[in-house]
Amino acid sequence: MPEDINRRWTLAARPVGFPKPSDFRLDEQPIPEPGHGQVLVATKWMSLDPYMRGRMNEATAASYTPGVEIGQPMQGTVVGEVLQSNYDGLAVGDMVEAGLGWQEYGVIDGATVRKIDPEAAPISTALGVLGMPGLTAYFGLFEVGRPVAGDTVVVSAASGAVGAVVGQLAKNAGCRVIGIAGTQEKVDYVVDELGFDAGINYKTEDVSGRLTELCPDGVNVYWDNVGGEISDAVIEQIAVKGRAVVCGLISQYNADPPPQAPRIAARMLLTRQARMEGFLVFQFAHRYDEGRVRLARWVSDGSLKYRENVVEGFENAPAAFIGLQSGANFGKLLVKVG
Repeated sequence: MPEDINRRWTLAARPVGFPKPSDFRLDEQPIPEPGHGQVLVATKWMSLDPYMRGRMNEATAASYTPGVEIGQPMQGTVVGEVLQSNYDGLAVGDMVEAGLGWQEYGVIDGATVRKIDPEAAPISTALGVLGMPGLTAYFGLFEVGRPVAGDTVVVSAASGAVGAVVGQLAKNAGCRVIGIAGTQEKVDYVVDELGFDAGINYKTEDVSGRLTELCPDGVNVYWDNVGGEISDAVIEQIAVKGRAVVCGLISQYNADPPPQAPRIAARMLLTRQARMEGFLVFQFAHRYDEGRVRLARWVSDGSLKYRENVVEGFENAPAAFIGLQSGANFGKLLVKVG
């Protein structure tokens, strides 16, 4: 590829149901020049996350961020190297986390990026356990779920980038942790490697029946990454004064038409005097440094493990993202660009 060309994955069409390869288009643009206060960044690692599916839709009153416009690059965060800098706080060669989206090169205001220390941890972790997924788990669990030692905590999508961290943090806080995942390999991983107390394969087991066996006193904290029937089964067994933390609803992102009504949740929340609360990690932005310091310490001492699902090659990003929507990934999904 010529060195002066920037490849970008742009939104070609708004998906109906699951995204298709034709919903993305690879285009080529000249590498942009940074202006005053800006830096030019070359992408090394690109994050793929479930929330990106929502940004492929037209923005509605329920949207918390603008949608991607047709013809514009898909949105997202990358880790990359500063190639040119017109910002006093950054120098050529610095590694940074930046919201460049799906492109190999990008210009961005220097004040909006975060400098990364490559000596502290692999730079890819800035997009996973030490990045947005890790911070989501940390703040969502401790500030919204508020587990108490001895609580029973159930985590859906337990082997994913967020769920795996949630389960380990809950376990380290003295809770009993049960993970729900879609393959036996993933269930074995959260139990045997991450230390969860039990796992449920929702594709081969009766989730409601297994929860009855595993949670005789109910579920004190439910971490919801998926929504739908799995969440119905868990919330049906929510304990008195239980807490359901709504982090994601990936089972519904591609539903056409979207499911209606809260199903059984309202009745169970009423009769068990329980609480269901949604949150966005951005509401804790002023405390990110606190979260990163603690997560990094736990990674360093071995009490917090992580797994990365690395896809080689920028050209493979759409296929990897489509697979993410159906649970094909195992751990934090990353594209290794350069």
